[in-house]
Amino acid sequence: MTKEQSYFSPRGKTLRLILGTSIFLVLAACASAPLPPTQQLQAAETAIRSAEQESVAEFSPLELRQAHDKLNAARVAVQAENMELALRLAHESRVSAELATARTAELKAKAVNDEMQQSINAMQQEAMRTQGSSQ
Repeated sequence: MTKEQSYFSPRGKTLRLILGTSIFLVLAACASAPLPPTQQLQAAETAIRSAEQESVAEFSPLELRQAHDKLNAARVAVQAENMELALRLAHESRVSAELATARTAELKAKAVNDEMQQSINAMQQEAMRTQGSSQ
């Protein structure tokens, strides 16, 4: 059998078909869009829910609004199949929600500290009055 005859033989056609299909599948896999950042979007949603449970809207409304806005923008980016942007925005959303939670905790602690300081001052004044009137 000559080289030309083996090329056109059923076996040669099958090998070419397999090779062509393999190349097509490899190229299709490379060209497909990356997967949406589902875990990062869920992490951002969880951080926002957690922040909302901590009464963040009262103490850090700007950061909470930013977290919501970035999460919504990440969802739009997923729909536009811009997964890199969606991933970045999902991370930023989670960080904004965590910042809001941390800032709220700081402001709550400061409020408790201020209240305690006022109580201490009132007790000191009362002690001074009591001490002054007993002399």
